[in-house]
Amino acid sequence: MTNGLKKDILINTNTVNTNTMKTKVILLFAAILLTFGGKSYAQANDCVILGSLFFEPAKAKNYDVALTHYEKLIKECPTYNVAIYQYAEKMFKYFIEEKNDKSKIDDLIRSYQLRLQHFPNDTKEGGVLADIAQLKYDNNVGSKMEQFNAFDKAFNTDPENFTSPKSIYTYFSLAVDLYDNGEKDVQEVFDMYDTITGKIEKEKNDLAESLTVLMNKQDTGTELSSKEERYMGIYETNISAYGKVTSSVNGKLGILADCPNLIPLYEKDFETKKKDVSWLKRAAGRLNAKDCDTPLFFKMVQQLHKLEPSAKSAYYLGRLADADGKNNEALRYYNQAAELETNAGDKADIYYRIADNFKDKGSFGQARTYYLKAIEQKPSYGRAYLKIANMYASSNNCGNTPFEKRAVNWKAAEMAEKAARVDPSIASNARAAASSYMQRAPQKSEIFSNDMAGKTISLNCWIGGSVKVPNL
Repeated sequence: MTNGLKKDILINTNTVNTNTMKTKVILLFAAILLTFGGKSYAQANDCVILGSLFFEPAKAKNYDVALTHYEKLIKECPTYNVAIYQYAEKMFKYFIEEKNDKSKIDDLIRSYQLRLQHFPNDTKEGGVLADIAQLKYDNNVGSKMEQFNAFDKAFNTDPENFTSPKSIYTYFSLAVDLYDNGEKDVQEVFDMYDTITGKIEKEKNDLAESLTVLMNKQDTGTELSSKEERYMGIYETNISAYGKVTSSVNGKLGILADCPNLIPLYEKDFETKKKDVSWLKRAAGRLNAKDCDTPLFFKMVQQLHKLEPSAKSAYYLGRLADADGKNNEALRYYNQAAELETNAGDKADIYYRIADNFKDKGSFGQARTYYLKAIEQKPSYGRAYLKIANMYASSNNCGNTPFEKRAVNWKAAEMAEKAARVDPSIASNARAAASSYMQRAPQKSEIFSNDMAGKTISLNCWIGGSVKVPNL
C-alpha cells in the first residue's frame, strides 16, 4: 500500500469518527431536550387546545359550552392569555344578568381576582376592584358596611382608575346610608363629599380639556377626522354622565348639608375648634359653597385669616366684601387669593369672581380676560363661557350697520354652545341661550338681501376678531 493511499484511508477514518461523535452529541442533546423540555412543550400545546375550546364558543356567545371548559383552563393554564378573564367576565355577567343565576356571582368575583393576580400589568386595579364592589352592591352581597369597605378599598388603592360614574355615586350613597344608620359620623360624610366631588371635577376637567382641543380645531374651520369625531362624542357622553353623578351626589347629601343644619352644627363646635385651622377651612368652605348667610361665616374667615393667611381666607374675605358692595376691596382680596392659590379648580373660582367683579362694572374686556383664565384652569367651567356669551350678545355697538351689530349674536351663540358641551349641569340653559342668540342674529332673508352670505365681518369693538356670516 502506498503512502498516499494510507493517508487517504486515515483521513476518511477520522472523518467517519468525527461525524459519529457529532451525531452522538446531537442525539444526546435531543434526549435532554425531550426529557426536560417535553413537558413544557406539551403543556403549552395543551393550553392552546384548552384555550381554543373556551374561546371559540365564548366569542360566539355560546356561554353554556364555554363554561364547560373554563375550570380546566384556569386550573391548568391560568397565565395563558388575559382574554380568558375578559371573556369570563362577559360569560358570568350573562349568567347573572340574563339567566338570573346568582350562583355565578362568586365565579365572576374570582375571575376578577385571578386577572389581578396573573395579569397585573394589563389590568386597571382600581377599576376591577370597583367592579367587584359594584357587583356585591347590585346583588346585595354582604352588609352595607362591607359593601362600603369594598368601594373604599378600590378608591384608596387606585383612585386614578376608579372612574365609573355609577360606582362613584354608589360609594358616596353608601356613606350617607351608613350615617343614617348611625354607623358613620357626619363630618366623615362631609369629608368624603369633598373628596368625591373633587374626583368628579377632575374627571370632567380632563374630558373637557380634550374636548376643548377638538372644539377649537373646529372653530378654525379644520375638519375633524372620523376618529376625532368619535372621540368628541365619547368625551361629551362621559361629561354628561359625570354631570348626572354630581346632581345625584348633591341630591343624596340633601338636607344633611343645607344651611339650617350646617350653621348650628358649626356654631356648637366653633369655640372649641376655632384654633384648628383644618376644621376652620373645611367648615368655612362648606358654608361658602352653600352661600349660608350667617355671622358665623365672617367670624370663621377672620379667625382663619388671623391664624393662617391663605388663598382661601383671602377669597372668603373677598366674598364678604362683595356682599357688602365693596367692589374695590373685594378685587384686592381676590387678586391676593389668586396669587396664593395652587389648586387649579379653586384658582378658577377666584378668577371667575374677579371676572364677575369687572363685568358688574361694565369692564367687559377685563371680565373676559378673567373668565378665560378661569376656563384655562378649569376647562369644564361652562358658566364662564356663558357669561362671555352674555357679554357678547349685550354689545350692540360692534358694527357700523344694523346687520353688522346683530352679527355679534353668532359669536354669542358659539360661546353658549361651548358652555353646553363642556358642562352638562347648565347644558339646558346654555342651549336655550344659544337658540335665543341665533334668533336675534340676521336671518336668511336678511343675509340674502344684504348679499353677505359667507362673508367675514370684523368686530371693531372690545370683542375684537371677526365673525363669519353663514352660507345660504
